[in-house]
Amino acid sequence: MTTFHIQTTGCSANQADSEQMAGLLRQAKFELVEAIEEADVVVFNTCTVKTTSENPFFTQLEQFKKDHPYKIVVISGCIPQTDRQKLKDYSLVGTRQIHNIVQVVEEALHDNVLQLLNNDEMPPLNLPKVRKNPIVEILPISRGGISACTFCKTKKARVNLVSYPISEILEVAKKALSEGVKEIWLTSQDTFGYGLDLGTDLPALLEQLVQIPGDFKIHIGMGDPEHMPKIGAKLVEVYKHPKIFKFLHLPLQAGHDETLKAMHRRYTVEDYLQAINLFKREIPEINIMTEIMVGYPTETEDHYWGTLEAVRKTVPDSINISRFWSRLNTPAAESPELPEEVITHRSRVLTDIFHNVSKLQNERWLDWKGEILIEEKGKEERQWIGRNGSYKQIIVEGDFKLGDKLQVQIVKAEMFDLRGKVVS
Repeated sequence: MTTFHIQTTGCSANQADSEQMAGLLRQAKFELVEAIEEADVVVFNTCTVKTTSENPFFTQLEQFKKDHPYKIVVISGCIPQTDRQKLKDYSLVGTRQIHNIVQVVEEALHDNVLQLLNNDEMPPLNLPKVRKNPIVEILPISRGGISACTFCKTKKARVNLVSYPISEILEVAKKALSEGVKEIWLTSQDTFGYGLDLGTDLPALLEQLVQIPGDFKIHIGMGDPEHMPKIGAKLVEVYKHPKIFKFLHLPLQAGHDETLKAMHRRYTVEDYLQAINLFKREIPEINIMTEIMVGYPTETEDHYWGTLEAVRKTVPDSINISRFWSRLNTPAAESPELPEEVITHRSRVLTDIFHNVSKLQNERWLDWKGEILIEEKGKEERQWIGRNGSYKQIIVEGDFKLGDKLQVQIVKAEMFDLRGKVVS
């Protein structure tokens, strides 16, 4: 039997694509293997959101071909969609062609290079899949997006927004729950933009999802703040439902309107602050994650201080900090870059602030008692990772299994996680 391995980088949307491609290949009688060395066919499902994810892939690919010259290689995801010329000798699968992975692999096995990169169709939502985590259903609710930033290639890779109908999403969610899933992750390039092409919106979808019978929780992926003035009030109300994790992933990117405008972000700092304040006022236990870029070419010292002030006002639980990297074929690449030492200094200062804020936010949970769901094995023996209703990561020790529910008390607050003990 021909074996295959899929190596995935990037967001949960990429992970969902990998699970569906694995399901299709297994259905076609290929055998999934855990070790890349054991595979006859290796699918690299790639990410192009940052230079730091793109450049290492090309280095890895060059080394892989030297080490394994006889293995079949198929490349999928965002990189082939945006940099086809660099991969002209490889079999390629575009972001909206994952349902054709079997055809591409079979042609590759017969020494035929097939490159399917058209964006004029949508993969069916109900494809077979092999879940990386058996209790988690990663459910794409749309593909593509509305906005296009000046520093990334996501829009070029994923193109315009196309949402799946609510009825199809409900059908897939119900099937997943019947198979023992305990968490449903709604993923997209912009979850808060869901449905705008269909005359509906994310709150309308959530209102129907929470009505599905069963014991499960919904994790809502990252969304663009530009939609919050329209859907924020409705969204915060449905967020209060016990089946929805109190977790909000809302990227700030920069704390000054001039920088946001230069990035082509279609919201203001005040829009962002109002959205965060709304959720904190209505849901005090909300867990907030954000994204911030430092060193954008037009970022002045005053603009940077605006970012620090926005962090002070919002005190997010988590911040994904990225440094500006010039990307070929993006508008931002045409601007002169800031000195490396300036970017490095700003990144270090923001990182130090984030570490302090993260620790303080976690300390709020000391002595909290409540229920967690075990969703992941820890790195150490008898160590498990669970999540509470605010999607806070809580590490416990014992003999458990995925999907177990435990009553715990938080006994220690670390910088990036909480430590709990099981209580009766």
